[in-house]
Amino acid sequence: MTLHSSPRRPVAAVVAASALLFTVSACSQGTAGAPGASPSTTSSGLPSSHVHGLSVNSETGQILLAAHEGLFDISKNTSVKIGATNDLMGFTAAMDEGVFYASGHPGKDSTMPNPLGLVKSTDGGKTWEQVSRQGESDFHALTTTKTGIVGFDGTMRTSTDGKTWKTAAAGFAPAVLAGNPYSDTVLATTPEGVQRSADAGNTWTLVPAAPVIQFVAFASAAEAAGVAPDGTVYTSADAGLSWKNTGKINGSVQAVAASEGSKGSPWIWAATTAGLVVSTDGGATFRPADAA
Repeated sequence: MTLHSSPRRPVAAVVAASALLFTVSACSQGTAGAPGASPSTTSSGLPSSHVHGLSVNSETGQILLAAHEGLFDISKNTSVKIGATNDLMGFTAAMDEGVFYASGHPGKDSTMPNPLGLVKSTDGGKTWEQVSRQGESDFHALTTTKTGIVGFDGTMRTSTDGKTWKTAAAGFAPAVLAGNPYSDTVLATTPEGVQRSADAGNTWTLVPAAPVIQFVAFASAAEAAGVAPDGTVYTSADAGLSWKNTGKINGSVQAVAASEGSKGSPWIWAATTAGLVVSTDGGATFRPADAA
C-alpha cells in the first residue's frame, strides 16, 4: 500500500454511486449472486447490467466497476472478478492505493452480516474487513473526504475514522455523494439541485442556479463533472459552486468517475447501457473506453 502524496492528482478518481432512478437505489435486501458466480458479459460489454459505482485509477489505468454481483476489474477487454460476491451498493476509493470502502449486502459466499455496514479493503478489493454498523447500515451513497467518510443509509452520517459516526443535518436524500481525499468539500445530487458541504458533510447548502444532475464525481479538489438525467454533461472548476454545459452522453448512465486532465478539461468516464465510455476533452465528446 503506497501513500500518494501529490496534491494535484489523487490515486483513484472518486466514485459516483449508481442511481438508476433519481432516488437512492434500492436493491433486494437478500444476498447477491451464487458462490463464485461470474455473470456473463451483457450486451453493453460490461460484466453486469446493475452497476452501482465506477473507480478509475489515473496513475495505473485500472478501472473498477462495483456491481450487484461484486467488484470487477474492467481495465482490459475481458473483465476480471475481484474477491467475494457482495452487492456493493456503496463503493468509494480512499487516498491510499488499493484502499476502498464499501457497503451493501453480502453474497451467498460471504459470512458478513446483512446489511454489510461499512467495510474496508486494503488489498484492492480482494478481501474486506468489517469496520462499523454491521447489520445496521446499507450506505447507498458513500464517499471519502480529507478528514473522513460521508455516507447515506436513510440518514446522512459522517465519520472521521469509519468507526464512530455523527448524524448530519441534511433534509434531503442524495442519489450520489462525491468527495475528494484532498478536500473536505462534498457534493450531493438531488431532484432539487446540487447540495454542497464545505465541512466534510456535516452541514449543507443548496447551490444557487446549479443544474439538476444525477451523477457527480470530483476529478481533483476543485474540478468536478456532473451528468443530468438526460445525459447532459456539466463541469465545474470551483468545486461545484458554478457549472457549465460541455456535452452529452448517449445511452442511460449508471455511474460516473473523473480524473484530472489538462488545461481544465477533466477526463470523464461513464458506465452506460451501451458500455463504458470516456471523454478526454471535459465532456465535449465521448468514445468507447477501449478506444481511448
